[in-house]
Amino acid sequence: MAQNELLPRGATADQSDAFTGSVAAAGRKRTPRARRPALTIAAMIVLGIMLIAAAVGHWIAPYDPALQNVGLGPTGPSAAHWLGTDDLGRDVLSRLLEGAHTALIAPVLIAVGTTVLGTTLGLLAGYRQGWLDTMLMRLTDLMFALPGLLVLIVVVGVAGGGYAISVITLIILGAPSDIRMVRSVTMSQRELAYVDAARTLGIPARRIMFRHVLPNLAPTVVANLLLSFVFALVALAGLSFLGIGLPAGTPDWGLMIQENRGILDINPWAAIAPALLITITACAATLLGDSIYERLDAGKGFSE
Repeated sequence: MAQNELLPRGATADQSDAFTGSVAAAGRKRTPRARRPALTIAAMIVLGIMLIAAAVGHWIAPYDPALQNVGLGPTGPSAAHWLGTDDLGRDVLSRLLEGAHTALIAPVLIAVGTTVLGTTLGLLAGYRQGWLDTMLMRLTDLMFALPGLLVLIVVVGVAGGGYAISVITLIILGAPSDIRMVRSVTMSQRELAYVDAARTLGIPARRIMFRHVLPNLAPTVVANLLLSFVFALVALAGLSFLGIGLPAGTPDWGLMIQENRGILDINPWAAIAPALLITITACAATLLGDSIYERLDAGKGFSE
């Protein structure tokens, strides 16, 4: 239908030009492209710095993170200690750099494990359907009905803490949301023409799922991966803050917040700095996931 046909009768030339301009502007807004490139670049830089700190923080720390100087005690920022010291005289900056490893590596493992498990089961449930789909959906309903944070605290507390138990528990608790999301997208994909054509050609179901359908799920999978990372980062920091994650004295951002609450009046940066790092990292991962989703979703092409 021509644009002029949408105009009311008796519309003037100026109104017609205005309408045409609004249609063109709307078309430009719908053009698939990544938004906020500056924020995306900033998020990538932040995550890159965090990952570098997690990899080499132990070697670039100005002091031994475990070195205590009880005589010095808690002090504010100075030329010798840029972020001050904690109540045991340990350098806060060194502990932040060392703590990046424990704060980030485990969330990465949880995100990868959750994504692999959730994507695989969601793909199978959405494509195969039948009894497998029913069983997985009832299982995910049960997991959603449970208070996840309470279950995490109870399981880790009963098991005596430790990162291994925390990682396994968080993977199990995080998988149901990925299963549901991937299942929903897979069910819409399996009805498209390219899947029907593949089945007509006699291509095995496993090959259709993992070679044809899965690549078209990339936007959802990548978004779920980064959201799982944020969830794990905050959850592990919360466990450490409650004292049921890592052993006391371990350089960890969540544990540093808990240990340094009592010296906020002397050196607030001992608790504020790790809290800021957790917040900034979570925001950067969320922004990057949103940007990657937009790029992949705009560039994907379904073989219909």
